[in-house]
Order: sequence, then structure tokens, then C-alpha cells
Amino acid sequence: MYHTIIIVGNLGKDPEMRYTPSGQAVTSFSVATSRKYTSSNGEQVNETIWFRVSAWGKQAEICNQYLKKGSKVLIEGRLTPDKNTGGPRIWQRQDGTSGASFEVTAQTVRFLSSRGDSDGGGGVVDAGDMATAPAEDDIPF
Repeated sequence: MYHTIIIVGNLGKDPEMRYTPSGQAVTSFSVATSRKYTSSNGEQVNETIWFRVSAWGKQAEICNQYLKKGSKVLIEGRLTPDKNTGGPRIWQRQDGTSGASFEVTAQTVRFLSSRGDSDGGGGVVDAGDMATAPAEDDIPF
């Protein structure tokens, strides 16, 4: 069996990179997707869904280097269920309301922001390319 998820949104804050005890890089960042629609009673509704994305290896290092808060990205990956609930991670906001975030392990990260918006405009980082780092001149962004 196989599943994949594709999301397009903006980073909610700067990425955070760390290393596992074995030395593998992992970068985490939050991505917000939003949609606006009119409800059946004519009310305008703004809906935002947050995803927590993890990128690994060379992909993690490149994401950490080129992404920043507000960067527009396309993420292709797989959902990772919360170990406690088997679904999204549930949490309480400061105002007491419940929130949920969905965990995604990135397979491909496409940088969609223009150079003026972010340093990473138009690039693609695929997990399959993690074994070898591209030469600085070969990076398309």
C-alpha cells in the first residue's frame, strides 16, 4: 500500500535544523494552507490548516539554508500519524480552544517563492537526491 499528500502553503516560521545521534540532519518547519469560501448562510469563511513538515538528510540542509518564514512551498510526502492518537497531533491553544496539526515527512520540496520573496525561488529538492550534494553552480535557485 502507498499514500502521498501534496500541500501548497507558506512557512509559519523559520525552519529549525538539528541532527540525530547518528549525525543525520533533520529540518522541521510548519506550513499553513488556507482557503476561503462562502457558507450556506452567505457568511465568508477563512479556513487554515497547519502541517508540521520534516525533511531529512541533504534535503533538510538545503531547506534550512533557503527557506524562511513566509516562503511559499509545495510539499509532496507522506502523513506520519501521532504515536498517541494514530491521527493528527491535538493540542490546546492559549485561549483554551483545541487545535490540530498534521505531521508530514517530505519526499519532495519545491520552493515556489520568487527570489525577491525568498532566497529559494523555484528550486526542487527531492529526497532521492540526498546522497550527493549538488555543486553550488548546479543549484537552480
